[in-house]
Amino acid sequence: MKSLIDNARSFAATHVADPHNAAAFQALGAGQSPEALFVTCSDSRVVPALITGARPGELFELRTAGNVVPPYPRADDTGREGRPMSEAATIEYAVCVLGVRDIVVCGHSHCGAVGALVRGEDLSAVPAVRDWLDHSVAPDAAVRSLVPASADVAEAVQTHVLAQVERLRAYPCVRERVDDGSLTLHAWYYEVHTGTVTAHRPSFDERPAFGPL
Repeated sequence: MKSLIDNARSFAATHVADPHNAAAFQALGAGQSPEALFVTCSDSRVVPALITGARPGELFELRTAGNVVPPYPRADDTGREGRPMSEAATIEYAVCVLGVRDIVVCGHSHCGAVGALVRGEDLSAVPAVRDWLDHSVAPDAAVRSLVPASADVAEAVQTHVLAQVERLRAYPCVRERVDDGSLTLHAWYYEVHTGTVTAHRPSFDERPAFGPL
């Protein structure tokens, strides 16, 4: 923790006060206008700004366990609104208020959450994690039926990422802007051990096809 504290303590002097950066940081006080919403896992090995080279104010982030996009909260049969969710609020704010033009859902190799799903791991020791995955990943989701072929669970993660992109399309605000052409959705896969980033490309079979950006 000491190195983190030391860097935080010196951040303003070493970065913000730098003449090359001062004006850009000063402008942040007037607001933000990020280019994209970046949805990814909470995993410490995934650092969106480092991967994309984004500077402060350029990337709006949503990080969840397993880069899950939960279902949009809808009213039940009695007309009561669904439970408010931070994830849905973040997505709506990015799309409706900040007006991002792109949303990236980025999964990563060696993902613990996806690995737990495909291996059918006992998560009783971490009930909050178990309940989050049970709530957010349907019992019949394609990722649950895959057999992990490698330690990086690449195919499972890529399948899972595509499912989250489709989940995003069900958000009213996202669907409206995708339909009018003002918003584009992207599915990415990041290898934590090589730094390689690939993106989904349409294919003619059922296997997810990810290739160079």
